Amino acid sequence: MAEIEIHNLCKSYGSVKALDDLCMTVEKNGFYGLIGPDGAGKTTLMRIITSLLVPDSGSLSVGGLDPVRDYKKLRLKLGYMPGKFSLYPDLSVEENLRFFAGVFGTTIKENYHLIKNIYQHIEPFKNRRAGKLSGGMKQKLALSCALIHKPEILILDEPTTGVDAVSRREFWDMLNEIRNYGITILVSTPYMEEAVICDNISLLFAGKVVESGTPDEIVSRYSAKVYSIKTNNIPVTLKTLRNLSGIKSVNSFGQNIHLVFSDETHSEMDISEFLKKYDVLDAEISIIKAGIEDCFIDYILRSTNQ
Repeated sequence: MAEIEIHNLCKSYGSVKALDDLCMTVEKNGFYGLIGPDGAGKTTLMRIITSLLVPDSGSLSVGGLDPVRDYKKLRLKLGYMPGKFSLYPDLSVEENLRFFAGVFGTTIKENYHLIKNIYQHIEPFKNRRAGKLSGGMKQKLALSCALIHKPEILILDEPTTGVDAVSRREFWDMLNEIRNYGITILVSTPYMEEAVICDNISLLFAGKVVESGTPDEIVSRYSAKVYSIKTNNIPVTLKTLRNLSGIKSVNSFGQNIHLVFSDETHSEMDISEFLKKYDVLDAEISIIKAGIEDCFIDYILRSTNQ
């Protein structure tokens, strides 16, 4: 059963199309990821789903309700955590939580079981002003406030942006626990590596969904060979490789470079010999399985070349 259904959704800001005929379905009790770079339209979509923006055209149903017509009823069903910290900085941790519980006519005690594993990390600082918390602690407080009324649908707009790697991992572990309470989760992120945690994902670019499915399904549709190149000097190696003929894409991925050709005529030996001509002698080259980011780059290249 679909919890969120979106058909041909459009939204523009002047001449800029933020959403362009977008279609998407989120199943009930699912964990859905919306993956895309800055400017892809993620925040605009989240704000329309939560009734904070009105679309120009198209239709959508969220929890069986129309966000434009039924926004008052819908907001009781939703838990929303925007990308920017938006709690009251001068209120304490506990005061913020008590306030949001009161807005929805509940108490901290009534739904404490739902946030216990999250809130216990910041409870020792319950009297500290929210504005004085670290990024990771602010994140946990915002999630606790979004959950305190036990929403049916949890909407998270880039919740891990700006926090350290450890806090990011902790946050995703917490989301996995929340699924056990039958809450549908829709989360947006620019971090491709976080996509694999979701049940289903949509890759969003320039206001369009360019691909949807489970992470495994999306990767399985990618047929090209991906060459991983490990080197001590990524900038120089990257610049050198861009002069190699037949390249479809070449990009740095952390400590490695991923290279994809337009055809199958090249080999690891060809790459090695080419680099040696330009005095890149330390390159370690191997063929690897494509990841979500490789697939996303490929879909972007295909969509922009159409």
